[in-house]
Amino acid sequence: MRKPSVAAALAAVALCGTAAPHAFAQQLAGQDKTFLVQVHQGNLAEIAAGQDAGRHARSQCVKQVGAVLVRDHTKLDADVKALAGKLNVRLPASPSAQQQKQLAAVQAKAGTSAYDTAWLKVQEAGHRQTLALIDQEIKTGKNSQVVAAARNARPVVVTHLNMVRQGTCRMPAHSG
Repeated sequence: MRKPSVAAALAAVALCGTAAPHAFAQQLAGQDKTFLVQVHQGNLAEIAAGQDAGRHARSQCVKQVGAVLVRDHTKLDADVKALAGKLNVRLPASPSAQQQKQLAAVQAKAGTSAYDTAWLKVQEAGHRQTLALIDQEIKTGKNSQVVAAARNARPVVVTHLNMVRQGTCRMPAHSG
């Protein structure tokens, strides 16, 4: 029986050393990475929509809800960006094409009474979708930091969903 050479042993150690970061990246490459990217794009979309409501909404209520979205999603996105940076996840610079299209469709109604209704409808759908994404990450995410971020974001998204569903403009108790 032949003993492994020192060179072979060093090669094995070197391979293990380079495989470990790759294995970590693969663990994050799945659902957790997708979650960070989608939530970041959702935050960007909500910030843009909130700013647009401030400019184009007719009712003070929708303007106030828009301001809450800007405030809360700016904070949530800062947390997402920090976590993504820590985990070496590249984030896109803009909302998804679908999110941009939805905002453009709402913006086309600016100056009409249909704007506020359309804005609230898009916000409800977006927040329902985000809540489903969060719940999926909490249930099946692999990275504990990403799952914790999802858990922390959940109450904020629930508050926003309730605000747009009920048309209420009272400010949530949390401030981010």
